[in-house]
Amino acid sequence: MKITVVDKGRGIAAQLAEAIGAKTEGRFIYIPENKGGGYITGFSFGSEMRMMIRNYYLHEAIVLERVNELLDGQDDIIVQLSGILPNSHGLINEQPNVMICKHALSAITAMPSDTVFGSVTIAVSRVYLHSLFGNLDHPVVKAVLETSDNVVFETGVSTEMIRVGSEFAVSPVPEGLENRFYRLKCEELLCYTFALLMQREAVPASTMHIDDIKAIYRVKQRLAKRLDVSPDIAGLAKEAGMSEPKLRKLFRQTFGKGVFAYYQSLRMTEAGKLLREKRFSVSEVGYALGFTNLSHFSRVFEAHHGIKPKRYSANVQA
Repeated sequence: MKITVVDKGRGIAAQLAEAIGAKTEGRFIYIPENKGGGYITGFSFGSEMRMMIRNYYLHEAIVLERVNELLDGQDDIIVQLSGILPNSHGLINEQPNVMICKHALSAITAMPSDTVFGSVTIAVSRVYLHSLFGNLDHPVVKAVLETSDNVVFETGVSTEMIRVGSEFAVSPVPEGLENRFYRLKCEELLCYTFALLMQREAVPASTMHIDDIKAIYRVKQRLAKRLDVSPDIAGLAKEAGMSEPKLRKLFRQTFGKGVFAYYQSLRMTEAGKLLREKRFSVSEVGYALGFTNLSHFSRVFEAHHGIKPKRYSANVQA
């Protein structure tokens, strides 16, 4: 199912709800049982910031095309923190990550069926963002705060973000304090996001044409689909329609890692999931992910998770 929504500067929750047949009760939009489960909700904090919480799953896969038509003078930055809410539905989680981009950047998002989307999306004016983080002297931060062209950055999710996400799922304050509470929590998530950006190599960021952004994300999707096959940089560059040096540069700029390092991190995340959720043996996981040498798999796993896979498996089964 394909859904096209147009954001005129005030979000897409109502349009998305109508498209999937959800019902609105107060500030919550509930997914009907025949379509899935869970809810969408959010808060507006004036012209400075607003946020949307997605905590739901759908029985039917959806391709969401989002077209942005902003108000005159509107210059917002979108920070989408995916997979940070606790999963109470017993289904597969969406991939945890944080994406930072201009609000003006339209996008196409694939939403697989029976996958839990537990995200917090923050739209914040660049002026307000500058008042919070304008003192930070880092080229990636400056690119977010100052460039008028397209840039996209994606990073992983920290344990601090997961902790805050658990507070988003169940508000611990009375209704009259919720607006203030969620505003503070949004600012806390922004702090953790910029802390991760500041860990990146301090090199100037290049602006990206929308076609290059789409191409880089197609490369990311290709890597995620074939975790048992080492990436062919020349082939990926050809598919992306760019030179190998350009692919390497833009990929590292966007994701903070080179192509192979990013691929390896995807493999190790999947390895942890297979050991934790599927209860596969260490050898089954290693071979499934394309490793022919289990000692090598064990070393790579330990470098990523800080623990050997056998002990990791024993801990989750205890």
